Amino acid sequence: MKLKESIRRVGKLLHRISNYIKKRIYSYLLLRYQEFARKLNLEAKDNVANRALRNVKQKRSLTPQQKKEITDFYKGLTGQKVSLSDHVYFYSRTGVYAKDYMPRGLYETEILGRANRLDCYNSSYCDKNLNEMLLPGIKHPHSYLKNINGYYYYEGRPVGMDEAAFLCQDLHDVIVKPSKGHGGQGVRRLSFKDGRTISGGHTLLDLFAAYHRDFLIQESVKQHPLISALNPTSVNTLRIMTYRSGMEVMVVYSAIRIGRQDQVIDNQKSGGMSTVIHPDGKLGKYAFGKAGDDMLEKTDTGIVLEGYQLPYFDQAIETVKNLHYSLPLFDIVGWDISINEEGEPVLIEWNGCPDPSQTACGTGLGALTERIIKEVWPRENTRFYDPPKYFYRARRRSAH
Repeated sequence: MKLKESIRRVGKLLHRISNYIKKRIYSYLLLRYQEFARKLNLEAKDNVANRALRNVKQKRSLTPQQKKEITDFYKGLTGQKVSLSDHVYFYSRTGVYAKDYMPRGLYETEILGRANRLDCYNSSYCDKNLNEMLLPGIKHPHSYLKNINGYYYYEGRPVGMDEAAFLCQDLHDVIVKPSKGHGGQGVRRLSFKDGRTISGGHTLLDLFAAYHRDFLIQESVKQHPLISALNPTSVNTLRIMTYRSGMEVMVVYSAIRIGRQDQVIDNQKSGGMSTVIHPDGKLGKYAFGKAGDDMLEKTDTGIVLEGYQLPYFDQAIETVKNLHYSLPLFDIVGWDISINEEGEPVLIEWNGCPDPSQTACGTGLGALTERIIKEVWPRENTRFYDPPKYFYRARRRSAH
């Protein structure tokens, strides 16, 4: 009996040692993965800046003093040396030098992952189909049909695919878009007659097959006449970035994105233009498009941008600041807001990984740059926090 008990104890001890070694190995591999992923991400963002710079017509160089000023500024805040590619790019595009332009690699690799729980965002929060449930305190575009994980819901009621096609067969002037897309990709403005698109004659079932799953069909927002005048074929959205610190929500920047003539998309990366919105709701002098485009002083409809007054801008600001309290896992949020005919702010979508609008609005985080970095830098970076499931299983087993 004593021998059996000794063997059992030795076996239990070896089992615990084995689990301890596994945990140490998994922790080491996870750390190496995060370091490798971080390096790749930094290099990728640096390459993006260099590719964009090649398309800029007038390139400007940084002086040795400017390079030192930028390096010292960010090293003092983060302890890291940053790439200067984005400073050269934004200086070249705008003609304005600033030490606190935000390097894309630093922002996307380090800042966002510390300010926001990106592990939660990518897995649970980025589906636009869930916005009405997540953020009920604002008007949303009316959704006729939602496809969530392959399941169809018409007006909130579960339906089969054939019934969904039948119910949508005569919808007019609607927006069809992926519910997990970004940058305006896959967004189409369509009308249907007898189950076919009026523009191309495709059936709704063909459309469903093209989008496959995770998409929605919603009404096209009837925007305020003063905003529609900037470009009537696109919903011209206000992009407002907010930052939450404790019980205070601050506006980092505000810009308006305007589509080009006959285009549906207003996003700058997809061919639209954007310009800053000053705190009084008036537009800046210049709008910016893609990297190779000239700065624009007018919209394609002939409206002079400088001083153009947006309606109900204060209401939009107040609304998104209040909404931010509903997202406690995200301290930096980008809001895409439309103003409808009645002057009500309408939430088109929100973004937990918003890009700074540094051409239109100046430095990425504006006057809050130092404050934000200082506040979020001590936190854990969730950008690459994706431990394998067996790590948790090993940890649970070793606890028993």
